[in-house]
Amino acid sequence: MPFVRPASLLSSLTTLRVGGQAVVEFRLDSEQELDTFSGQMRSLGLPVYVLGGGSNILAQDGELPLLLVRPNFRQPPEIWGEESGKVIVRAGAAVRLPHLLAKCAAWGLSGLEGLAGIPGTVGGAVAMNAGSYGCETASLLHSLQIWSPGTGLKNIFPEQWEFAYRYFRLTEIADCFFILSASFCLTRASSNGIRESMRLNYFKKKSTQPVLAWSAGCAFKNPSPELSAGKLLDEAGFRGKGLGGMVFSPVHANFLVNEGKGSASAAFELLAQAREVVERRNGVSLHLEIKVLPCF
Repeated sequence: MPFVRPASLLSSLTTLRVGGQAVVEFRLDSEQELDTFSGQMRSLGLPVYVLGGGSNILAQDGELPLLLVRPNFRQPPEIWGEESGKVIVRAGAAVRLPHLLAKCAAWGLSGLEGLAGIPGTVGGAVAMNAGSYGCETASLLHSLQIWSPGTGLKNIFPEQWEFAYRYFRLTEIADCFFILSASFCLTRASSNGIRESMRLNYFKKKSTQPVLAWSAGCAFKNPSPELSAGKLLDEAGFRGKGLGGMVFSPVHANFLVNEGKGSASAAFELLAQAREVVERRNGVSLHLEIKVLPCF
C-alpha cells in the first residue's frame, strides 16, 4: 500500500526552504501502489499536488489543504532503442537531472546538456518544461508513462500533449496525473564534447545565477524572448532588495533567495512589490514562473 505519513513541512522539501504543512502526505514507490492510492485519494476528497524535487515551488505558510503526493519512481536511465536515427533514453520520474545528464554524456548521447545546473527531477523538468541555453525538455520527449485516476497506467506520445515556454499540458487528461517515466530522443555525439558543453553551461550558470543559494530558480517568466524579467527587475531597483529574510539575488535580479530565516509571507510581499513597480514603470505584467502551492 502507499506509504501514508504525517506530512513534512514544505520548508524541508523545497529548495526555497519555506512553506507550511499539507494535511496528509503519500509516498509512492511502485506501480502496484497506484490503484490502492486512487481509492484513498477519492475518500479524502482533498486537492492533490504531486511534488518532485521541489526546485520551483513557493509553498504558502501554515496548514495547507492538500493531499501531497511524493512519487519515488527511480527507474535508472537506460537506452531503450533507436527510432528515425535518434537514440531513445528512458528514465524514472524521480531520477535527478544531473544523474540523467551524466549517464547520457557517458553514452555519447546529446540533446540535454543545456539542462546542466538545473537541480530538479526528470518528472519535474517535464511538468514545467524546464530549459536553458536553447534546450527545452518537452521538445526532446519521445513518450511518457503516466497514471491518472481516469485512465490508470498509460503510455502517451507527442500528439497527446502541448507545450510552450515553461508550460506543459496533457490534452486528453483533465484530472491529476503522475509521470512514472519519460523517454527522450537524443543524438550520438562525442562524450568529451558533451561533457565540455555541460561544464561550460554549468559554469556560465554559476557565474550569472545563485545556483548554490536557497532559491526556487527564476521567479518570473520572461515577458518575451527579447525582454527578460531579470532586466526589468534590475532596472526597477530590485537586484539585492530584501524583505523579512527573502531577497532578490544580487547575482541575478530574477532569482528570489531565502537568506536563512525567510517566510512565504515575506516572499509573496516582495514579489507583489516587484510586480507593482515593473507594471508602473514599464507597463509590463510579470507572471510567476515558480509554482505557488497550493494554487487557488
